Amino acid sequence: MKAAVIYGKKDVRIEEFNLRTVGEHDVKIKVAWAGICGSDLHAYHHGSAIAYEEHPLSGRKVPLVLGHEFSGTVSEVGAAVTDVKVGDHVAVEPVLYCGECETCKSGQYNLCEQSNVGFLGLVDDGGFAEYAVMDRKHVHILPEGVSLEEGALIEPTAVAFQAVKKSGLQVGQSVAIYGAGPIGLLTLLVAKAAGAAEIFVIDVSGERLNMAKELGATYVINPTEQNASEEILRITGKGVEHAYEVAGVQPTFTSAMESITRGGTVTVVAGFAKNVELDPMVGLSKEANLTFTLAYANVFPAVIKAIAEGKMDVKKVITHRISLDNIVEDGLERLLDDKSQAKILVHP
Repeated sequence: MKAAVIYGKKDVRIEEFNLRTVGEHDVKIKVAWAGICGSDLHAYHHGSAIAYEEHPLSGRKVPLVLGHEFSGTVSEVGAAVTDVKVGDHVAVEPVLYCGECETCKSGQYNLCEQSNVGFLGLVDDGGFAEYAVMDRKHVHILPEGVSLEEGALIEPTAVAFQAVKKSGLQVGQSVAIYGAGPIGLLTLLVAKAAGAAEIFVIDVSGERLNMAKELGATYVINPTEQNASEEILRITGKGVEHAYEVAGVQPTFTSAMESITRGGTVTVVAGFAKNVELDPMVGLSKEANLTFTLAYANVFPAVIKAIAEGKMDVKKVITHRISLDNIVEDGLERLLDDKSQAKILVHP
């Protein structure tokens, strides 16, 4: 089959790839759509997060099929799989976990001690391909009314859903979202669905701020033109109850801490390329809460249900659709500089 295979930094090749045989507990899907994630960009541009040595759970290392946000149609099932059938439309939950360690048994399989945040597409074969094979536990059946395009957005929406859930956002509270990339925009949709009364979105891209406004942001702020935390304090009079750090740089982290009200919460969603400085007196003077969220656990069913019920129109974050043959130039390279893009979907 044809696949986008990663060998290392700046080395993704469109080539023929041998798919593994369907095992007893496996599901094989014909991939319909696969989204390009920030993790894919880091893997391609920096060579990060991919397995250069055999992963303890997958037993795999590069070269690997890239891509972990994907959906498709079931084309084959293993002998022991009885609750998924050929023809089902499915979304893939790509987190690898052992199911046996203490954190897995507690339900926090995103923190699996054996996996160490391993994903299909980074430590095992993923979805930038014509077909994919994975264990049944990674597959979620999509109900009627949820399209395969939406199915490819379940995974990034689950990241946003987990962040909002962990933050403890309550109906009527105010929110600031730092970063209007795909996860930031999806966090906006989730926060809106959760009942946030006021939503500020902060980004340096005018195109992305316009998209945030279209998706329901109450206010958008470009920090190159205005001081974001000062503007939030001016409008609210006290600051927001929740700030989500989805940009992963020092200025947005600092501004997020400054923008919350007394007793407010900053939830870190983004990965950071560099260490950041924290002024503890800013947090101490507000008795602030600083929390972190990693991927997701046990939220895919709730995300699928919310999309099926029309509570979140995730399709609005799709800005481009490309073929697998053009994934490098029209996707992995383009997303580095073209800030008018949010979610690019790949069709194999």
